[in-house]
Amino acid sequence: MSEMVLDIARSLGLPAWKVENAIELLEDGKTIPFIARYRKEKTGELNEIQLRDIADTLEYMKKLQARKEEVLRLIEEKGKLTDELKNRIVEAGTLQVVEDLYLPYKSRKKTRADKAREKQLQSLADFLKTARKRDDGFIVGFVNAELEVATVEEALEGARDILAEEFAQDIVIRERVRSELKTKGIIKSEKTDAEDERSVYRDYYDFSQPINRLAAHRVLALFRGEREEILKVHLELPFDILPALKRAAGWIDSLAYYSELEEAAVDSFSRLLFPSIEREVRTQIREEAEERAIHVFARNLRDLFLQPPLGEKVVMGIDPGYRTGCKLAVIGRDGALLYHDVIFPTPPQNDYAGSAMKVVQAANLLGVELISIGNGTGSRETEQFVSRLIKEHGLAIKYMITTESGASVYSASKVAIEEFPDQDVTTRGAISIARRVQDPLAEYVKIPPEAIGVGMYQHDVNQSELKKALDREVESVVNMVGVNLNTASEHLLKYTSGLGPKVAASIVNYRSDNGPFRNRKDLMKVTGLGPKAFEQAAGFCRIVNGDEPFDGTTVHPESYAVAIELLDKIGVPSVELFEKRLELPERLAAIDVEDFSKEKDFNPITVREVIGMLKKPGLDPREELPQPLLRTDVLTMEDLASGMELEGTVRNVVDFGAFVDIGVKQDGLIHKSRMGNRVRDPLEVLSVGQIVKVKIVEVDLQRMRIGLELLV
Repeated sequence: MSEMVLDIARSLGLPAWKVENAIELLEDGKTIPFIARYRKEKTGELNEIQLRDIADTLEYMKKLQARKEEVLRLIEEKGKLTDELKNRIVEAGTLQVVEDLYLPYKSRKKTRADKAREKQLQSLADFLKTARKRDDGFIVGFVNAELEVATVEEALEGARDILAEEFAQDIVIRERVRSELKTKGIIKSEKTDAEDERSVYRDYYDFSQPINRLAAHRVLALFRGEREEILKVHLELPFDILPALKRAAGWIDSLAYYSELEEAAVDSFSRLLFPSIEREVRTQIREEAEERAIHVFARNLRDLFLQPPLGEKVVMGIDPGYRTGCKLAVIGRDGALLYHDVIFPTPPQNDYAGSAMKVVQAANLLGVELISIGNGTGSRETEQFVSRLIKEHGLAIKYMITTESGASVYSASKVAIEEFPDQDVTTRGAISIARRVQDPLAEYVKIPPEAIGVGMYQHDVNQSELKKALDREVESVVNMVGVNLNTASEHLLKYTSGLGPKVAASIVNYRSDNGPFRNRKDLMKVTGLGPKAFEQAAGFCRIVNGDEPFDGTTVHPESYAVAIELLDKIGVPSVELFEKRLELPERLAAIDVEDFSKEKDFNPITVREVIGMLKKPGLDPREELPQPLLRTDVLTMEDLASGMELEGTVRNVVDFGAFVDIGVKQDGLIHKSRMGNRVRDPLEVLSVGQIVKVKIVEVDLQRMRIGLELLV
């Protein structure tokens, strides 16, 4: 077992054999969703989160190893690699330690210390930091006109430059300052002379807070304000650390030339050491804040993608607007466009009668069952219009507010143009708003995940890391839900384990040329889809009413033999699998897994998994989640009063709280202090799309703010 495997196992607190097997599968190109669901017997039932941790730690370890090898090569090329230095680099546990060890040997612009060394002052510097007795005659010996050292003071100045650089590059000293700054340091900001037109950064005009208590959203706000040149941001230590650093370096006042050492230390700290460590710590806290922001975004995206589909309903989507009107589109149960138009129920035209006539006629003629209103500009006025006409015309229709996140990106995309080449951008937006009610996942996967705004400061974070995290989350959700092989778009299929964009397109082309798939084995006939891809994809691809009943479940073809034996044990033929689905949970629960596994020579982990899959054959896991909140009436902010209790839909969760749509123009905020006792992370309490009961705490009409309290 390799040292790397043991290191990863130790750092994650996992058994080494599980880590080794997981890495073997990952290195073989298996996806995390596949390993988590279909290789539990090999990994000891590691879940997706544990597998992600292993994959991420493995990536870091590989990066660390590669950097070690590169640093060793670079130092050796300079002829300065000693056995001691080599061992320290080889044994380094982090990239930071490697970089600290490499710092003195980096190629860089010539420093004051480099120039002093060229004047042969290194031995003088060594003398000053060790001498117990003064020997000024020794110092005079370094005065050399040819080397441009004209006086004793010039010699001492050069030696101090060397000492200052050595002090700043000492690995123990650097780590001490770095640690103290992160744990005890303070971040401060002040306003520059630049104008902050909308007072976006007014909370930070004169701001000070301990670094270790700084929330991620504040870090990102501070650094954005600095980039926009509205704020000046700096870090500082609230105490004098220099005496401790001098002691750590062995520069004590009993040394003969302590005054020279002290001067070198002061110069080093202000000119070299602290500015360098400040840059490092700024980078660290920014990266940690970005990591947190990416985590929040990914979690919110996952919850958004897992919104329950309302299924095969005729839906009218309305993309609200003012001057250019509201675009509406009616979508049939199969998602096809039935009708589209423009209405003007909002200012400046306020054409209620004409707009109502179009909506009512379309609703009656096409059998509209639900209206989906985008939550963008003009949303609340449009909601008031819809609520009024439902009442006045006695329509048996409900409506819901749907997030427009990413709708504009989709509307102008190649995907949308291919789907609706004859429609304009605004109509495509209304179509998307309608379709994402029928099946949110199928519609959202057409949009680049990073274009869906359900996080905080997503444009300030590392975009490649953001994309990686979001793609991983989408892949996880798609494979958790599974895909219908005969209806899934290539945008959905490309996230399926083992497939990818090219094979996804080939599947759609195969379907078009040969008709619907009758069984999973037909996947092997698709161009570019070989045995390895089939192994990973088959279990996540469903075929409804095909030749093989198990193809409609999450049971992998490699476990069909187990499924057949289990059904035989309870007396249910596989052809009656879906017919008797309501009886299966109780019958399968009666099976003794250990006895059955021994009798049939199956792995008990696999048997347990297959039993779980057969208990709910063909179930979409999203169906078990609460349905979206549907409305028939609307409130205004003026209707609200402290103490009122309402239901709402969580639209976004951030570090300081959650924004909730309670059916008025402005989303309300539940601050984390109003979510219950000692809530540190709102994501542990709430999720995007969740239906919650809230109490109105305060209503600020002037600032358009609503404060809410979460009711349990």
